[in-house]
Parts: sequence; structure tokens; C-alpha cells
Amino acid sequence: MGKKRIVKKGGEGAGSKPRSLSRVPRKKVLAGTLYVESTYNNTKALLADTSGNALVWSSSGMLGFRGAKKGTPFAAAKVGELLGEKAVTMGMKEAGAVIKGVGSGREATVRGFMSKGIDIVSVKDTTPVPHNGPKPKKPRRV
Repeated sequence: MGKKRIVKKGGEGAGSKPRSLSRVPRKKVLAGTLYVESTYNNTKALLADTSGNALVWSSSGMLGFRGAKKGTPFAAAKVGELLGEKAVTMGMKEAGAVIKGVGSGREATVRGFMSKGIDIVSVKDTTPVPHNGPKPKKPRRV
């Protein structure tokens, strides 16, 4: 007849945290910087303290989004919410945002981060913009 399956109800244990929140540093940080890199294919976010030391990071690929769904604003918002939860457990009250890239998750990540109750004091855009670009190739002579 086959083996019988045991189904546990309740998902996670009574006192356990979700796996993504279990590795939060014990360090207490009041202010920090949120670095967001948003491309067409993915959104990566890093939370650092005021001196620039990385504390926690995440990306839409790390959260289980695959393929074209990684570049969506919904996936970026989930990344921001996760980092916001981790920042709240560290005691963070305010953060500055540094945004880089041209993807659709630029704003959604910061909004998701703010939804956890952390104030954004400044937003800086460091997207690299070419002034004229490299010299074009010479015309082909046949």
C-alpha cells in the first residue's frame, strides 16, 4: 500500500522564527544605509551601518523568485520588507537609501523597507551615466 505520510499542522514551530530572520546579527544599530541595486533581471539590497560595514543583504533570487519574476516590483518589495524586518530586530530607527540601476524595483524596495516603520532620511541615486561612451569602431572596408 505504500508508506503513510505524517502531516504536521501549523507550518513553523510555536516559538521559532522564519529561516530568513534567524541569522540576524545581535548587534544594536540605530542608523544605517540601505544600498539597492536594481537591474532589469534582479534586485539586490544590502543594509550597512553608518561606517559602511555590511550587516544583512538579500535579493529577489534569494527569496525564491525565478526567471522573469525576479525583476518585478513585487519581488523587490518583498526584498525590502525582509530587510526591514531584520533592521527592526537590530533596533534600527532611520536609514539613508543609495539606489543604483535602472530596473523596475528601484522604488519598490525602499517602499517595502519603509513599511516596517523605519524612516528614510535621504535618497541618493548613484546610477552610472555615460557622458559620451567609448569610441565607436572604425567603419568596415570591404
